[in-house]
Amino acid sequence: MKATRALVICALSIAAILMTVFCVQSVTTPIKFENTRAEREVAVIKHLVDLRTAEVEFHHQNGRFTANHDSLLLFLKTAPKKEVMKEGSLTDKQLEAGLTEPKAIKILNEAKKKALKKNSFEDNDALYAYIWENDAEVKKNGLQGFRRDTIELNMLQALYKGEFDETTIDAIVEIPFSNGQRFELEVNNDYKTSQGIRVPLFEARAPFESYLGDLNKQELVNLIDREQKLEHYPGLKVGDVFSPNNNAGNWE
Repeated sequence: MKATRALVICALSIAAILMTVFCVQSVTTPIKFENTRAEREVAVIKHLVDLRTAEVEFHHQNGRFTANHDSLLLFLKTAPKKEVMKEGSLTDKQLEAGLTEPKAIKILNEAKKKALKKNSFEDNDALYAYIWENDAEVKKNGLQGFRRDTIELNMLQALYKGEFDETTIDAIVEIPFSNGQRFELEVNNDYKTSQGIRVPLFEARAPFESYLGDLNKQELVNLIDREQKLEHYPGLKVGDVFSPNNNAGNWE
């Protein structure tokens, strides 16, 4: 009897310990999952923002978005980034007289063409100094000191300020913590508004399974289920191929 009683007490003690462990885990597991999720999503969002920057520039230069990761990376590595360097601005009096920025640039470009036919110049500074001083149309419109030059910059330097180079830029198409999975890219370059205006659209996605797949499976299933019931995308994404949203992220 004593042995049986001891066994019962031992079994009850073990059951109590197991219950305690299960209770603690039921509280700590969701907390640990959410903390890890929050940490990882900081990195995923950073990549999505960098990817959006690349897609927007691709669209700016090509009039469309791309769903091809390799084409986007090649563009970032090889295409130049054109920027307009500005010096001087139009006065209210000039604007009231009907002089606009495009008209002023056209006058300058015509003046530069005429000057280059007559003379050679050491650099653009010398060219501008000449037309400001000698071109009648430039002087008539008061464009002395007004200058617009299109220059070509390194794409990666211009967009990411030295954060990436040709050897590291491939990382922006890969989802962090996913063991090398790439972001899902989708485009709709033929979307038209109700007014018939063509507005190319793109979407970049990272499903929860890609960067949280190695965590607690039940917590992941619960998270996906909650988002789907709310009719939310179960993951992180930027842009929308069904409706223009200014390429916003679903966390913004």
